[in-house]
Amino acid sequence: MIGNLLSKYIWLTETIYSADKGITFAEINKKWLDSDLSEGIALSKRTFHKWRIAIEELFGLIIECERKNEYRFIIQNKEQLNNNDLIGWLFKTLSISCNLEQYKSIKNRILLENIFTDEELLFSILDAIRTQKTLNITYQSFFRNNAISFEAIPYCVKMFHQRWYLVAKSSDYDNPKVYSLDRIKDLNITENTFKFPEDFSPEEYFSSFYGVIVDESMDAEYIDIIVNNSQVGYLRSLPLHSSQEEVEQTDKYSIFRLFMAPTFDFEQYILSMGEYMEVISPEWLRKRLINRINKMTNIYK
Repeated sequence: MIGNLLSKYIWLTETIYSADKGITFAEINKKWLDSDLSEGIALSKRTFHKWRIAIEELFGLIIECERKNEYRFIIQNKEQLNNNDLIGWLFKTLSISCNLEQYKSIKNRILLENIFTDEELLFSILDAIRTQKTLNITYQSFFRNNAISFEAIPYCVKMFHQRWYLVAKSSDYDNPKVYSLDRIKDLNITENTFKFPEDFSPEEYFSSFYGVIVDESMDAEYIDIIVNNSQVGYLRSLPLHSSQEEVEQTDKYSIFRLFMAPTFDFEQYILSMGEYMEVISPEWLRKRLINRINKMTNIYK
């Protein structure tokens, strides 16, 4: 029942969103009757408004009627769907999930990526963030022989490359650190409360970096990379960083400029692209990559 209703909310939102100049209730009803969800039953105005209110409560999307525009319905804050925040991500994820329901007959032809999911662990962390309670964490780093236990203040979580990460502040460090959820061996919420620091912004915390490695000793700087034309489309459709600009374009390559701190995970990405991507500047980063490439070459000799 809930899943079916959610599919209808998603359908209505996408129908109104895709109408650039708005859409009348009659036009919505026509599209509704053409969809499999309707089962041939017309959409009543009462049901429409119930769904409209539910959509606002679930996703914060405001559907309003423009009386000066032939009583056409629009999503007042439609830009919300294009944001990379929780609501935008949640809507896109639910939209895909709901629309995939109709393809169950070919489920063996739909291949998905594995993702680390420990729902109990993730939701415990989110509960601690929401209720402002500290966490007792036992953490096993891949670079330590033994696990360590500590109490920490949970600031935020982030997903990156099919893994969830926690940003938390413990008394052992002056600044918050990033912890991968797949390396947390034990976790429980304490009764100790904390006040979320007003000067901390999760978005700004990661803004100068490519992924989840945050090195506060590194300053953001301009990085120019030359990309083979066969790979240019990938960077255009999914930028490496919010600062990305395409500053030069030819029939053989493009040059992209980023303003960020080139941490280890960024270097790993550049090297993974092999001969199709080359760092032009800064010179120190170029030399570091050359050194790593030489070491790789020696391994394969």
